[in-house]
Amino acid sequence: MCSACGFPAAPGHWTEAGAPTAHDRLRSRMRRAEVLQAVLPFYGLKAYGGGEVPGIQISALSGGESILRDLDEVWALAEKMSGGPVDPLDPRFIGDE
Repeated sequence: MCSACGFPAAPGHWTEAGAPTAHDRLRSRMRRAEVLQAVLPFYGLKAYGGGEVPGIQISALSGGESILRDLDEVWALAEKMSGGPVDPLDPRFIGDE
């Protein structure tokens, strides 16, 4: 259990498949945090997943924040906090514009 946030140690998420070492898993987690930090501001949200706690912190620019276990929870809460759908595959995020 993490003493900072109270989350139990997670066995891993499907997004970490193919990351054989702790270093690879951390690098994967940092990359996910970069993507979230690029996508969520368009919806009035901020993300932080720096590796210190076993979760992803999401906060609204108007206040309120949560620590979530994985990306499934992130997208669900992001839609709830923003009041509408959040599409991480929107062309402006994947370079198809």
